[in-house]
Amino acid sequence: MAFKTVAQLMTADPLCVTRNASLKDAHDLMRSKNIRHIPVIDDKGELVGMLTQKIMIAKVMGLMAQYGATALERKEKQILIADIMATDFAAVAPQQSLKDVADFFVSNRHGCMPVVDEANKLKGILTSSDFVRLAADLLGH
Repeated sequence: MAFKTVAQLMTADPLCVTRNASLKDAHDLMRSKNIRHIPVIDDKGELVGMLTQKIMIAKVMGLMAQYGATALERKEKQILIADIMATDFAAVAPQQSLKDVADFFVSNRHGCMPVVDEANKLKGILTSSDFVRLAADLLGH
């Protein structure tokens, strides 16, 4: 299959959280599912933010430095995703060209891009790992 559009390579219906979820919820999700990026949606399924492993680790390390490891879980439960999520991020459309998105990834050093429709509803996520898997498949042929 020749991959040409984002929809052909993205992970559809990715794991996500709402802005009212806690840092603890997101931390547990990232750890248990071995993921590095979590889209944040509102109650209508619209994309409102992104939580990356980098943001989460920075916050967790700050909490540990300030309160100690024994208080980490309690403090994580008190922090809402809305307070730490990134709101300035690029998103792509399912029909967008993979070539254009790959160029953007390389130029901007992004690890992921959420995929949204014209109504800003989350449809999927495209990660640098998806491109590595694609490259591995192409090299195998």
